[in-house]
Amino acid sequence: MNVPDAPDALHRQTLQSLREAMPLLWTRPARATTADASTWTLDDVRHASDRFQRFAPLLALLFPELAPAEGAIESPLLRAEGMQAALRWPRAMGKLWIKADHDLPVAGSIKARGGLHEVLEYAETLARREGLLQAGQDYRVLAEPAARACFAGHRVAVGSTGNLGLAIGVIASALGFQAAVHMSADAKKWKKARLRARGVTVVEHAGDYQKAVAAGRAEMRDDPRGYFVDDERSPSLFLGYAAAALHLREQLRVAGITVDDAHPLFVYLPCGVGGAPAGIAFGLKEIFGPHVHCFFAEPTQSPCFLVRMMAGSGQLPDAPAAPSIYDVGLNNLTEADGLAVPRASELAAAVMATRLDGVYTVADDRLFADLARLYDSEGLRIEPSAAAGFSGPDQLFTSAAGQAYLHTHGLAPAMGDATHLVWTTGGRFVPPEEFDRFLSRGRSSAADN
Repeated sequence: MNVPDAPDALHRQTLQSLREAMPLLWTRPARATTADASTWTLDDVRHASDRFQRFAPLLALLFPELAPAEGAIESPLLRAEGMQAALRWPRAMGKLWIKADHDLPVAGSIKARGGLHEVLEYAETLARREGLLQAGQDYRVLAEPAARACFAGHRVAVGSTGNLGLAIGVIASALGFQAAVHMSADAKKWKKARLRARGVTVVEHAGDYQKAVAAGRAEMRDDPRGYFVDDERSPSLFLGYAAAALHLREQLRVAGITVDDAHPLFVYLPCGVGGAPAGIAFGLKEIFGPHVHCFFAEPTQSPCFLVRMMAGSGQLPDAPAAPSIYDVGLNNLTEADGLAVPRASELAAAVMATRLDGVYTVADDRLFADLARLYDSEGLRIEPSAAAGFSGPDQLFTSAAGQAYLHTHGLAPAMGDATHLVWTTGGRFVPPEEFDRFLSRGRSSAADN
């Protein structure tokens, strides 16, 4: 292996690529082995998983598509040999797998995990407070008229670019809550239409995701019967995502995939505000410790988590404490609408401060090219933001920062036996005509590269 450039040279190169909106890989300067400021443990993750299990009979009743899985909200783990060939990986890179959250039922995206968990936790708390739910009782009682009448007197709201809004709107309306989703101007029209078809109020805001969240938060602040799902600050969302790690551990076992020193696991997670990937990364780190390596993927014009991590590491000395992508001259314009976020969640950033291994950025053309490669090789239909994970292994193996990471952590000898897991995050409900447009652009982009 070639010895990578000196850290100072890598840092200068990273800063230049960041400001010029060029693809890059950044790795955390010092990989901590101890816990950060978070007080959560694996027990908290188990509690979230247990809540999903308690609600499973009710979910199967509310959503017939969940009946075959007995109310479980889960996605398959897929071996992606065709996509690996399409990406032209050498054998020495290990094997590519996909965690197919793009096909999660009910909400059609990774946001089903955190979004459903938080609304279910709120419903559970409210029902117990009102005497509608007793310990050990069948949760299907929450579909009966008394519970629905109670829920109908309460409002649930969220600010979203699309997928979290779909998750919150769908579950809240199904339980009988009044549901409202505040959406930014870049949210897709079909997502708004799908929510309205469910009876959800969609409030549109000029500006970006952050303005939609602020508006929703302000509206609900003084409503005693209102509950705001705060994507930037919510522990419940975070732990709902983290629960995915427990199921993945079992899926890896069933697939015969070992995770240890000789068989490292690399996980590539598309990142918007950061709650979903941070929750999953937290759960995985609690289970697999130093044997799992978690990387977030962001658009070149919207790398809010990268900017936050660099600032926290002292690598953006002139940036404010909680910087946005605008502070480094970027514009937040990307076709990956779910990732178009200007400022990272401070909750997620704090938890990831000593856990996250790196962040890389990807250009929109590469998102579309990988979307097309995935469909042509595996027959999977995803949205552009869900394709962000597929360029991660290339960054790890071909960039100076990636080579430095492998060298520093002594990973090179184990890479032939590594597992690379790309987490696809949305796409199940993309309208056919919209996907055809994605596919056409993607095939054109793939042909040009």
